[in-house]
Amino acid sequence: MEAGTTTPKRSYRIETADRVSRTAAVLAALLLLVLVLLPGFAGRNLIQDLIFLFYMMALAQCWNLLAGYAGLISVGQQAFVGLGGYVLFALTLIGGVNPLLAVPGAGIVAAALALPTALIVFRLRGAYFAIGTWVVAEVYRLVFAQVKPLGGGTGTSLTPTVTSSVPGIEWIKTLFDVRTPAARDIASYWLALALLVATLVFVYLVLRSRRGLALGAIRDRESAAASLGVDIDRIKLAAYVATAAMTGMLGALIYLQKARISPDAAFSVLDWTAYVIFITVIGGIGTIEGPVIGAIIFYLMQRYLADFGAWYLILLGTLGILVMLFAPRGLWGLVAGRYGLTLFPTRRRLVVDEDDGNRP
Repeated sequence: MEAGTTTPKRSYRIETADRVSRTAAVLAALLLLVLVLLPGFAGRNLIQDLIFLFYMMALAQCWNLLAGYAGLISVGQQAFVGLGGYVLFALTLIGGVNPLLAVPGAGIVAAALALPTALIVFRLRGAYFAIGTWVVAEVYRLVFAQVKPLGGGTGTSLTPTVTSSVPGIEWIKTLFDVRTPAARDIASYWLALALLVATLVFVYLVLRSRRGLALGAIRDRESAAASLGVDIDRIKLAAYVATAAMTGMLGALIYLQKARISPDAAFSVLDWTAYVIFITVIGGIGTIEGPVIGAIIFYLMQRYLADFGAWYLILLGTLGILVMLFAPRGLWGLVAGRYGLTLFPTRRRLVVDEDDGNRP
């Protein structure tokens, strides 16, 4: 180096988004606009299929936040789906509450009951925790099977007065020139879409926050996170209660659209936990994109293969085994690892500030 010369100083900055993620955000906004306007030209069958897809995506995001980041492998999330559904029925049929207000009410009740539930299941670890959450869900099922005002073991249905009292039904009937059942489906579609978007935004903001950093540290290595001062129990409890609230609202919305509930259906481990685990695992656990991809694959398989009966379940199991063997990070993890794609950037990267790179 010649005398009198100085080494250029470099400055650095922290980035999360890149060109790919910014482009994805623009495309997502356009897709959201199309989905909002879709009832104007789509058939009722497609609307009902998309309602199913939306709430399965949202349920998978909730379970992924719990298991993929907090390390809490729950097999009992059906407890909060059923709880949310039953709270909606109780508030509307017995309390006379408007269904639109009953949905967030179900989330509040689910979060409140998640606290004493956590006091029980958080004493367990690993496989014992998973089985414990399942047992708690079965206890909820048995309890609600004894509630006679809500139909007991056979369940009950929402009255036409309740299902038609959702705000905006008459406006939708006039706007789209449809009958009341189709208008209820459109209202449920918009509610499901809104709750899905809210779930995605909530999960993304959590993972971008300080708690998200703590969750990422817990996911990568719990013992190392504890040594750095992360309050693991507190973070896990917050994640458990938050996912319970979101799952409770989703359960309320699901059974508002179905208009009938029973203990066996509302607390079904297959419908509300096993399928959600399948979606998250094949898509990519520990990523926001994974449950979205997994839900789309699950929907397509159910849509076109469900008529094959037992073969449909065999194909689901085979796909799950193949993904776990050859792509343990899920299909999105396989793609992201190969091409470096991130649609929902949450990790912080240290990069050279190009504007300052040539300054002396």
